[in-house]
Amino acid sequence: MSFASLATVRRSCIALIPLLAGCSSVPSALDVTSRLNPFRIDIRQGNLVTQEMAAQLKAGMTRDQVRFVLGTPMLSDVFHPDRWDYLYYHRPGNSPEDTQQRRLIVYFENDRLVSLGGDVVAAEAGELEQPEAPRTRTIDLREVAAPAER
Repeated sequence: MSFASLATVRRSCIALIPLLAGCSSVPSALDVTSRLNPFRIDIRQGNLVTQEMAAQLKAGMTRDQVRFVLGTPMLSDVFHPDRWDYLYYHRPGNSPEDTQQRRLIVYFENDRLVSLGGDVVAAEAGELEQPEAPRTRTIDLREVAAPAER
């Protein structure tokens, strides 16, 4: 290498060092990663059993009738054939503190429903929520357009 090219390289290095050092002192560039909030999907696992579904269960129902109302059980234990477990887990992606877990245990005796257990309580007839009125509205466009034409 010639002396002129070495001098050019040295000058370039001397000019680059302060520029690169200046980039490391910018605090906002480092905070970008802490402000990123990636999207996380909601996690839903198991069988969602509502109060309305539990209210439909009556003593003496067959296994098929219970399966029709609640769906296939999450756990059907070989060692406890007269017990079905319905588990539900919901974890919202961006707010894990709102995690929801439900459990309903159905007990049979001689293939007939005997009792229920768990944290899903059957709602009474008066406690069931009434369906909301539809949120639709019909607007007659002839009435809306008529004042503008006058």
